[in-house]
Amino acid sequence: MKMPLPVQVFNFQGAVEPMQIDADPQEDQQNSPDVSYVVENPTLDLEQYASSYSGLMRIERLQFIAEHCPQLRAEALKMALSFVQRTFNVDMYEEIHCKLTEATREVQGASDAAAEAGAADPPPLDKAWAESTRKKALLKLEKLDTDLKNYKGNSIKESIRRGHDDLGDHYLDCGDLSNALKCYSRARDYCTSAKHVINMCLNVIKVSVYLQNWSHVLSYVSKAESTPEIAEQRGERDCQSQAVLTKLKCAAGLAELASRKYKQAAKCFLLASFDHCDFPELLSPSNVAVYGGMCALATFDRQELQRNVISSSSFKLFLELEPQVRDIIFKFYESKYASCLKMLDEIKDNLLLDMYLAPHVRTLYTQIRNRALIQYFSPYVSADMTKMAQAFNTTVGALEDELTQLILEGLINARIDSHSKILYARDVDQRSTTFEKSLHMGKEFQRRAKAMILRAAVLRNQIHVKSPPREGSQGDLNSANSQSRMSTNM
Repeated sequence: MKMPLPVQVFNFQGAVEPMQIDADPQEDQQNSPDVSYVVENPTLDLEQYASSYSGLMRIERLQFIAEHCPQLRAEALKMALSFVQRTFNVDMYEEIHCKLTEATREVQGASDAAAEAGAADPPPLDKAWAESTRKKALLKLEKLDTDLKNYKGNSIKESIRRGHDDLGDHYLDCGDLSNALKCYSRARDYCTSAKHVINMCLNVIKVSVYLQNWSHVLSYVSKAESTPEIAEQRGERDCQSQAVLTKLKCAAGLAELASRKYKQAAKCFLLASFDHCDFPELLSPSNVAVYGGMCALATFDRQELQRNVISSSSFKLFLELEPQVRDIIFKFYESKYASCLKMLDEIKDNLLLDMYLAPHVRTLYTQIRNRALIQYFSPYVSADMTKMAQAFNTTVGALEDELTQLILEGLINARIDSHSKILYARDVDQRSTTFEKSLHMGKEFQRRAKAMILRAAVLRNQIHVKSPPREGSQGDLNSANSQSRMSTNM
């Protein structure tokens, strides 16, 4: 997944603060996705995993697993190869077959034991299927294009809309995402009801997710939510509108996750309805549990976590599908941080095989650990770092480095006694802070009051500046000036 590179900000003023420390290079690495990692010990049931998705999403996810997990590479590519033969996407079939051939050679060339454990020779490239599929795809394209021209000749909006949708479906089945997006978007001009608009938005959203055009996804989610069928039903919703809203929230959650807006992503996933979560073209209910749970852990405080996640009757049903994530959330809330972090490490390999979550695993894990450290220390005036290190299953030296970074970032208001290995909370004079805040608010109120009085006086005395007309000849301006001078003389 392509993510924006971190932007470096340089200070050209020459002012250097005391204790200024260079940025940790590891921090930059956390902000950029690691595309070259390898997962060695997955616990993924590939068949069950693939059955949760349909269409292009199933094939893309299997290819992602094959790219990052040598242990599952051959099996994932074989499954992807069989699935792609159900489509018109011949180019992807040839690409996957090439990858499978290379993967089989690697297994056979590794060792005798690996060769025995590895898959048999890949099936030969089915050139006859490829040729016939290309011809079928071309014939179907010509037929759909002819039908659309006839519909336009008859000027029947409903038929034209369906024609664009059918053409978009065919392009999507062929793997031509750009043309699929164009066809789905063109259907907008022929929508005659709110239901048609929602269907058009969902089609555009689906292809935009495949293209990873996240701004487009959010734009069309907003358009769909503003239709009367969705916007006006604030109370009880029927099954159909609830299913649509769940799809929209899931798509928005993916877009916010990709944009690294983790709290907003968590809120979107938490609004999904378990009974109406049926969107295999993009994600599964298990994905909603994992994405929502991880983003909530990284960004919610204790009250938000308890109110929106633990006590949520709707999201509890999602968490039942992922008992490990559920237990991690409960351990975190119960302040059992060592168990929580240990369980996080156990599921890390599987999370790294998820194409949408993998680029964010390192950042999310860091934020979860930092939040745990902050919450652990928040009720204390001082804390023994030796006991704290035991609670977080780490060494005192490593813990001291973590706490130092949190203090420098202003996330923990404390100081470290390195000799005694004790963390002390800094004394904050609440009285002085409140007094300064009150003075600031008073000055701001005074400034606004003066501005309002001045504006009222200006309006009362009719003091205003007239801008010259945008269009007008020089003669008009001269006549206006002469009238102005006459009125002044009078």
